Amino acid sequence: MVYLTAWKSSKYRKPLILQGARQVGKTYTILAFGREQYENVAYFNFETSPGLARTFNESIEPSYLIPILSRISGQTIIKEKTLIVFDEVQLCERALVSLKYFCESAPEYHIIAAGSLLGVAVNRSEFSFPVGKTDIKTMYPMDIEEFLIACGEDELIDQIRKCFNNNVPMPSALHDTALSYYRQYLVVGGMPDCVDKYLATKDFILVRHIQEQILESYLNDMSKYNRKNEIQKTRLVYDNITVQLSKKNTRFQYKLIKQGARAAEFENAIEWLVLSGIITRIYRVEQPKKPLENCRDIDSFKTFVSDVGLLCAKKDIIAEDVLYQSDELNDFKGGMTENYVCSQLSSSGHKCFYWMSERGAEVDFVIQRSGRIIPVEVKSAENTKAKSLAVYMALYKPEYAIKLSAKNFGFEDNKKTVPLYAAFCI
Repeated sequence: MVYLTAWKSSKYRKPLILQGARQVGKTYTILAFGREQYENVAYFNFETSPGLARTFNESIEPSYLIPILSRISGQTIIKEKTLIVFDEVQLCERALVSLKYFCESAPEYHIIAAGSLLGVAVNRSEFSFPVGKTDIKTMYPMDIEEFLIACGEDELIDQIRKCFNNNVPMPSALHDTALSYYRQYLVVGGMPDCVDKYLATKDFILVRHIQEQILESYLNDMSKYNRKNEIQKTRLVYDNITVQLSKKNTRFQYKLIKQGARAAEFENAIEWLVLSGIITRIYRVEQPKKPLENCRDIDSFKTFVSDVGLLCAKKDIIAEDVLYQSDELNDFKGGMTENYVCSQLSSSGHKCFYWMSERGAEVDFVIQRSGRIIPVEVKSAENTKAKSLAVYMALYKPEYAIKLSAKNFGFEDNKKTVPLYAAFCI
């Protein structure tokens, strides 16, 4: 909401494209914002009203569209006072292109376009994307801070931030409480419907049912919005991600998909999953230098599921094993925890990479924070021994490093110790 409010009042405002994976809450957020900040909302859904596309095929000039859209929606569209919403806009290329003309000739109209598969759509060769004529924002599942807010734990969040900023331990009782919430979050994840139902019922079985429905909708999208020869490959890659994360080395390995698999065979499938927002891909950096993007090795990467709750559902992990840290999960805890951290860092706006030396020393994440390149090491329990991090620090001498684990806050030997529940502070 903070971003949307700033967008509304900006004198440089352009039509906004809000993208993100299916069911992260895009439509709900936009409509809630519209009802709160505008006199009325004119809402158009290209999935539920496929005939709507005919209007845009006739003309995409704002002067032509506004009177017709007002009639279709039953809302008088007023400059500056009406929020126009184009939902599932990836299904109508002409509607997406019309944003250019609203930007150029009718900027006084406030428009937000949303879509679950916008990244996939706009990368098709036949799509003409309005480059430079829109603002673009990616929406992610709720992070653990938003989960805590939903749980009514505002005071706990304040205490976490205070301890993070001052590198002082949390009181042990609060630390244990926050760790308990962290483990609940691993199971529930950040999909708004899952969080809502969990808080209302505390029923992990109901939450798992919703998660399975979301996973099924992802599979349907892979069939509906993908090339026929890529559907099976995309499903193979997606099903294999939990296998990749169960390995000690979580770097993506094609051979784990099937015997003899090669990059050329599956790279389009991986790209589809990344563009859809269903998975996140982070590349290895050969050297941690600015800009990190220029130092990436495009042949070495890791993949993570966009939501850790969906990861647990996909792996069919029961809630009790996560809540009570069952030893049976030992092979998966590391990958699950890395997945959680990746989603938290991404939600905070970080572009994540990882580092690996020629001799196999590996740091889980490398990010740029406040202008500094910072290594981030992740441990699933209280064990914070990190030989690879020591190798990295000896080689590159970062201003400081971050160690995420179940341990309380602290700062020693130029390493900032941060509990996993506080990853949103980074």
